[in-house]
Amino acid sequence: MTKRTWTTSHKAVAAALAALIMLATGARAELLIRITEGADAALPISVVPFAENGAIPPGDKISEIVRSDLAMSGEFRPLPAEKMLSLPSRREEVYFRDWRMLGQRYVLVGELSRNDDRVVARYELFDVNQEKRILGETAAASVNSMRTLGHHISDKVYEAITGVPGAFSTKLAYVTLDTFNGKPRYRLQVSDVDGKRAKIRLESQEPILSPAWSPDGSRLAYVSFETGKPAIYIHELATGKRTKVADFPGLNSAPAWSDDGRSLLMTLSKDGNAEIYRMDLATRAVNKLTNHWAIDTEAAYDHAGEGMFFTSDRSGGPQIYHKESLDSEPRRITFGSRYNARPRPDDKGDFVYYVHQRESDFHIARTNLKTGVETVLTRTGADESPSLSPNGQMLIYATKQSGKSVLTVISADGAAAYSLPSPEGEVRDPAWGPIVN
Repeated sequence: MTKRTWTTSHKAVAAALAALIMLATGARAELLIRITEGADAALPISVVPFAENGAIPPGDKISEIVRSDLAMSGEFRPLPAEKMLSLPSRREEVYFRDWRMLGQRYVLVGELSRNDDRVVARYELFDVNQEKRILGETAAASVNSMRTLGHHISDKVYEAITGVPGAFSTKLAYVTLDTFNGKPRYRLQVSDVDGKRAKIRLESQEPILSPAWSPDGSRLAYVSFETGKPAIYIHELATGKRTKVADFPGLNSAPAWSDDGRSLLMTLSKDGNAEIYRMDLATRAVNKLTNHWAIDTEAAYDHAGEGMFFTSDRSGGPQIYHKESLDSEPRRITFGSRYNARPRPDDKGDFVYYVHQRESDFHIARTNLKTGVETVLTRTGADESPSLSPNGQMLIYATKQSGKSVLTVISADGAAAYSLPSPEGEVRDPAWGPIVN
């Protein structure tokens, strides 16, 4: 990125913003899912089709949802149902010798029953080698929420085996772009993590970008150009209520929530230069956190919630910096190339993920904050907008496939991947929602 002068004209603001934080674009309808690469060390698991008692709704099958969830994590290799020697639904029907012959490490069995307008799932997970039950539970959901029930079971199975909470019941936010009557149509959408059950939350002929989830998953902050200039809005998902919280002269961009949901970090150029500010959402008071001639943008709170990572070109090109507290001096984190931007730290203080340029390609990389070792995670070449899953095990980002923008999910170590292309138009700027209890 070359050094540039910021002005308050709409044209200059739009151009600078696009250069700094990658314009978000995308399409309508549910995203597809294509697993493109599995991990070599993936655990073999059998998710046996659940037995059904009563009038179970047709369509989505619980076992298929669980099998797909576990496969897309990259940590499991589910056995196709047609290769199973039997289809047990309870403990006394499980013959561990058969599953060992198939090379399976775990087997999940269960059955569904109908209780008025609810479906009840009883399921059990077994360690095949130890011939031991490691999970047994009953869960229920309305007949219209079979996918919710399936994702819940996936979370429980994932946690029972790995010790890490599952993130399959969380949500994705993203922006899509297509054309309607010859004009651009931007849509802010929210879906399940597998791209299903997508809902349009906002539609505009002007760009929408940088969606960010509140810690409780009830609100989204984002940037909209609907008035002809960038402004930051907060959108309550349950009611649809929208509140404009930042509409200063110049840039209003890159919102990021505090852990308590009471403040936002944002980039403003109201005083002439792009700096990081903190806004108290109760009072709308803003406090400047950086003060430098360079462009400072794309801030994110660190794992402790006391400091922040951000992008700055104060060294001559965009690099990642860290402030251990909001009033401390920044320390440069990245050195591996001339371009490193859009930091996304994990919640343990181990890694920070970001967009990394190598030669003419842009990849997703991470730096170990304890050792300083940088690892390039992706093999695609036009990658942007990384967002980490709330359990720290997966990472979603936008990239290009056959010239079309798609979302791709990889394991946090880069060992496995799947893509979420849109059936029409383009899709970018993903944000992974929190785990909501």
